[in-house]
Amino acid sequence: MQRTATIELRRSLFEDATAIVAQEYGSDLALDDIARRVASSRRQLQRAYSEIGNTTFREHLTAVRMERAAELLAGRALTVRDVARRVGYRQPAQFAKAFRRHHGIAPSTYRARHNGRSNGVSGVAGPVAA
Repeated sequence: MQRTATIELRRSLFEDATAIVAQEYGSDLALDDIARRVASSRRQLQRAYSEIGNTTFREHLTAVRMERAAELLAGRALTVRDVARRVGYRQPAQFAKAFRRHHGIAPSTYRARHNGRSNGVSGVAGPVAA
C-alpha cells in the first residue's frame, strides 16, 4: 500500500512542477525553487521527474522552452534575441546552441522554413530532389 501512496505523491509532485514550468518557462527557474514551491525536497522532485516523467527537470524545462521558441519563431516577427529572452535565455548564442541541439537546425533557419522564405539558401524551403 505504501508504494501506491508513494507513486501518487510523485505523480502529484510531477504534475505540480510541470504546471509551474508551463506557466513560468521564461523566468529563471531552478529545481530547488520548484521543489520548495511544491513542498518537496530536491531529491523527491528529481525522483518524480525520473519515475513519472521519464526525464529530468532540466530536460523538461529545455523542451518546454524550445517548443515555445519554435512557436514564436514561426508565428511572430520577433528577433532571435527577443525569442531567446522570452523563453528564458540571457545569451542569444546559448539559446541558438540549445535550439540547434533540440530541433536540429539554427533558429534563423527554422524561422525561414516556417515562414516560407529561403533567405537565398538552397534547399531551405524543402527537400532537394536528387
